[in-house]
Amino acid sequence: MNTGGSIKVTTMKPYCRILVNCKSSSIFSMSTHLVTINNSSTTRFRLDHHRNRYACNVPKIVGYRFKHDPNRKDFCGSDFNWGRNGRVIRGNCGVGIGRFRRVIANVASNLRNNSTSTSSFSSVDSHVNEPSFETLFIQGALNGNVKPFVVRERENEVLLGLNGQESMVDVDKDATKGLSDDIEGGNIKKKLSEIEEEAWKLLRSSIVNYCGNPVGTVAANDPADKQPLNYDQVFIRDFVPSALAFLLNGEGEIVKNFLLHTLQLQSWEKTVDCYSPGQGLMPASFKVRTVPLDGKEGAFEEVLDPDFGESAIGRVAPVDSGLWWIILLRAYGKITGDYSLQERVDVQTGVRLILNLCLTKGFDMFPTLLVTDGSCMIDRRMGIHGHPLEIQALFYSALRCSREMLIVNDGNKNLVAAINNRLSALSFHIREYYWVDMKKLNEIYRYKTEEYSTDATNKFNIYPEQIPSWLGDWIPEHGGYFMGNLQPAHMDFRFFTLGNLWSIISSLGNYKQNESILNLIEAKWDDLLGDMPLKICYPALELEEWRIITGSDPKNTPWSYHNGGSWPTLLWQFTLACIKMKRPELAEKAINLAERRLSLDKWPEYYDTKKGRFIGKQARLYQTWTIAGYLASKKLLDNPEAASSLIFEEDHELLEICVCALNNGGNRKCSRGVSRFQSPT
Repeated sequence: MNTGGSIKVTTMKPYCRILVNCKSSSIFSMSTHLVTINNSSTTRFRLDHHRNRYACNVPKIVGYRFKHDPNRKDFCGSDFNWGRNGRVIRGNCGVGIGRFRRVIANVASNLRNNSTSTSSFSSVDSHVNEPSFETLFIQGALNGNVKPFVVRERENEVLLGLNGQESMVDVDKDATKGLSDDIEGGNIKKKLSEIEEEAWKLLRSSIVNYCGNPVGTVAANDPADKQPLNYDQVFIRDFVPSALAFLLNGEGEIVKNFLLHTLQLQSWEKTVDCYSPGQGLMPASFKVRTVPLDGKEGAFEEVLDPDFGESAIGRVAPVDSGLWWIILLRAYGKITGDYSLQERVDVQTGVRLILNLCLTKGFDMFPTLLVTDGSCMIDRRMGIHGHPLEIQALFYSALRCSREMLIVNDGNKNLVAAINNRLSALSFHIREYYWVDMKKLNEIYRYKTEEYSTDATNKFNIYPEQIPSWLGDWIPEHGGYFMGNLQPAHMDFRFFTLGNLWSIISSLGNYKQNESILNLIEAKWDDLLGDMPLKICYPALELEEWRIITGSDPKNTPWSYHNGGSWPTLLWQFTLACIKMKRPELAEKAINLAERRLSLDKWPEYYDTKKGRFIGKQARLYQTWTIAGYLASKKLLDNPEAASSLIFEEDHELLEICVCALNNGGNRKCSRGVSRFQSPT
């Protein structure tokens, strides 16, 4: 068939209007055509490269027009995401609507699915007495071949209906009272406390919709805040606890939409002062804006307006955004069981772009990622430039997630090998050189300096005078932690909570190190949790140190904000770490501590003072990731088995991989041969 056709279908779900230019594409069997697939409520997407926005609006055209080439196979994809380069316009008003095929196939399928024939029921009747009938019937219902059960309750009976036919069963009314409130998705649901009900209500009120579909949650939703700045945007970092709360509650649509829309933003061109960062950078945040539609008076369209750091304070690229995105992609598949999302070509490409950006070789001699100050959760000047632990722990987690999700083929072989080598080198480097306990502290105290040798003990030429006066009395006998940063002649001995928790969750640390971190947190509970969990770092920079390192930042004053402030959103990560190490009682204690104040204080972003007694001086109220972090923690405690979908156990194969063994040169001596690489005693 060499001619195209047009079919009008008015009963289809809303889709999009897509302008496809196929000059550079070999996967389409059509030339440039307008494809409009919609009904009266349909929205249309338009990608405006001039404004770097992803747009949708309401069209008035109904129908399809394809020019078919008989020499090519029919194309079958999903969700109308058809390409990634600037010559192919991509759009999806209803991300996750399902698989699509050619129009004729869709029409035929709808006719079959909506048929009123009784043949399907006769086939069911013949299997009623078989042991597997229930399974067969439910599977058929899910596939749309038969209609599902309808459950209704009367005074003394429950009616189970199939296609209008009801069967009556005598039941005890008291036994079924409240059943609909306590059962969801086939699982018995615990009765929510008042604070949990409030939290869920607040979380749902923070949802951002784009073209009628949920795509994320705003950073804060305080109705009394007249100057939200960028707190009315959807941040990748901030959305992660919201996503986990929704996923653990059986609500995956918003997470899938979020992952796909941010993926589409990834491919856009980013420029700051005539310079563009590497391809693959994920935005820090995006905002849904309503703007007038060009050439149509009174008409408006919704656009996604991303920020890649060009509008951020300090103009710092969000290094952690891509790492969080990969971690969340794996969590979505693990919790929902929907692995088709991570197997999509565009998603696989997005993962590769992030990894290529992270694994690009430069001048650095270490396997750790080199970043600027303010490139992660601590997004202001706090002296973490270089190789901060938080970035390394998230980097390690993202590498392990990618190693699990990447489809291994000829095109990915080199990338998978690079991931394995980097994981091995990174775990060794962090475990060996970042670890601090009393034994290691004694070694550093007796370091010799200015050693010039491949066998040097003091490889980074650390001067013992760098050991801070507070540390010797603070670190417990049976505890330890990973220091905040390591560079030539510099060790940052501050305790950074997020980096240490993710070292546990991802098994960046070995088992004894992970145990020691929790031992330290328990021993120093008053310092690290106080009256409100958890300190983002300890101790705070004060006096001259604060002035020099922060540049006299008025927001990062001692024991406030990033400088020793208390952040309740860290609860969910603490809960994960405790569940992994089989110490959930610590997480429960922390959650009970937070519950006393969070609702009364209107869910602040952070708390000030050494013990976390004051609401942060500039803290936003009704902060979404405070709310979501609490809910995710409660969900994880109620269902500890779900934590297994988010954590990593030790991979002993990684410890055996060494890039030096793969190198044929004989002039190199592996540092592992002269290092202990042992668990702390």
